[in-house]
Amino acid sequence: MTLAKAYVILAKEQGNLQLAWELSSQIRNCQRLLSEGAVNGRAITKDEAHPIISRLARLIYKAQDSHYDISTTIVTLKNHALALEERAKAAIVQSAEFGQLAAESFPKNLHCLTVKLTEEWLRNPKHRSHSEENRNSTRLVDNNLYHFCIFSDNVLATSVVVNSTVSNANHPQQLVFHVVTDRIHFGAMSTWFLINDFKGCTVEVRCIDEFSWLNASSSPLVRQLSEAETQGYYYSAGSKNPERETKFHNPKFVSLLNHLRFYIPQILPNLEKVVFLDDDVVVQKDLTQLFSIELHGNVIGAVETCLESFHRYSKYLNFSHPTISSKIDPHTCGWAFGMNIFDLIAWRKANATSLYHYWQEQNSDLLLWRTGILPAGLLTFYGLVEPLDRRWHVLGLGYDVDIDDRLIESAAVVHYNGNMKPWLKLAIRRYKYIWERYVNISHPYVRECMLQ
Repeated sequence: MTLAKAYVILAKEQGNLQLAWELSSQIRNCQRLLSEGAVNGRAITKDEAHPIISRLARLIYKAQDSHYDISTTIVTLKNHALALEERAKAAIVQSAEFGQLAAESFPKNLHCLTVKLTEEWLRNPKHRSHSEENRNSTRLVDNNLYHFCIFSDNVLATSVVVNSTVSNANHPQQLVFHVVTDRIHFGAMSTWFLINDFKGCTVEVRCIDEFSWLNASSSPLVRQLSEAETQGYYYSAGSKNPERETKFHNPKFVSLLNHLRFYIPQILPNLEKVVFLDDDVVVQKDLTQLFSIELHGNVIGAVETCLESFHRYSKYLNFSHPTISSKIDPHTCGWAFGMNIFDLIAWRKANATSLYHYWQEQNSDLLLWRTGILPAGLLTFYGLVEPLDRRWHVLGLGYDVDIDDRLIESAAVVHYNGNMKPWLKLAIRRYKYIWERYVNISHPYVRECMLQ
């Protein structure tokens, strides 16, 4: 097709409009066949392709018989390739911007579910009294049980995490979930877990506003978020610096909910071990075995993500800055947030939250790293990470279309990190069913809202 397009240009320059028209017609036939294959998600058969390619090949031979100068053809092809490359670059930038907008938006059906659950919370005082009663359960502080924490404002996504975890647990009644959300979604989140049973497990829902200790005097992040310059960087519609990537302006990267993972010992002061789960994961195996893994005095267990030179600390941090280069080895292997086991006794001993505060203070000018949770985590837990078998946590279902099916099947947890979240229309179709099978579609609120 590319060669034919070059001959279309040459034919027009030579005044051979008939040949240019015939070539263009066959190019369109090729494009139509490719488009049909892409839309239907199927491979193109040889029987379909052969007649079109044969006709196009005959026309190319015909163009060559016209004795077009070979050097002219090469120059034309080169110019055509350069033009295509520029168009591809522009399309990639535009696609990233549109994808980011879609990822940041809150789908109508999820908003519908939140509204219906909030209405029920407000009109039913029993829900509020039951929520208060559950706060006094001794199960919430029982270290003989298996504790998980999730920080999210997405009711349906949190429900899938809890449902998939208990569905694959050998003893779901021994599981306790500590969910923290924001003020807007607290009523909806509380109602959902009060009116649904998850195989006898315990679910505690708390509001981030309850944590009076999380304030500007104790947390550099809270203090930075109150500054006008920081608010402008993350929340303004435009950017004074066009070179900064769109994704780095996503407010979710500085969401207090997102940063609560650095305050787990303060949130759960009576616990010794806890598994942290992001709200865009699906659990496929029994996670209680994580609690028996020996962390060898380390604070966090995580799956490493480095492969040869990829995903090492040098990818995430600015090693031209002396504060980083003097303290950190750039070749250290990176690791993933999203499914982690924390030893809270070791955390308190290492005073890891203070380390997090130190690095947040050092990065107040965004010179050590631009933004995001992972760079802060890499620095906070530097030298305190116990590598886990990669099958515990398989990443990429929110951006990588070519993950091996065998790897997904063997994974204890699959992670939809990236913009293509499973609850969005732009989700990768071949992975979406994994998430959907844990959606409680039988609930009338979900059924009603999913139709919108």
